[in-house]
Amino acid sequence: MNRIIVICGLISGVVVSTFMVSSMAVCYQKESFEGNMLLGYAAMLLSFSMVFVGIKNYRDKYNSGSVSFGKAFKIGLYITLVASTVYVIVWLVDYYLFIPDFMDKYTAHLLKQFQAEGPTAAELEAKVTELAGYKEMYQNPVMVILWTYAEILPVGLIVTLISALILKKPGKEVRAV
Repeated sequence: MNRIIVICGLISGVVVSTFMVSSMAVCYQKESFEGNMLLGYAAMLLSFSMVFVGIKNYRDKYNSGSVSFGKAFKIGLYITLVASTVYVIVWLVDYYLFIPDFMDKYTAHLLKQFQAEGPTAAELEAKVTELAGYKEMYQNPVMVILWTYAEILPVGLIVTLISALILKKPGKEVRAV
């Protein structure tokens, strides 16, 4: 079981991290973050297909074709945690080494979008204060880690729940005669 978790988790983490680094490079150079979120979540769903593969592999090859919901969920959860940790580590490396001014560019983009909506001066000031708070939070590495996990973990948990529900298959009860 551990081998399945590590292999599927690493594959999933590498796939989602590759998409993330590629899309961030494009968005960072263009300074346009449009469409990036949809692509990012699609990549997460694609990469978390390894949760389904891992649970099915365990059920069919190592557990005589049966797995309880709890065991399937546990396997999926661990695969999700491995993949998410790879994603967080890759983001930390990318952010701190290659795009340390990301939050400056991203908040400027968000402010520009907000200004296009024609806000009042008070609304604009409130938005500037809100974005400054986000930038300050992102200066703390622990907050960067927590926000990054918060971005990917919910998607993995949903895929894990759905996969465990689909793949659960109770074992055959043996009756004593």
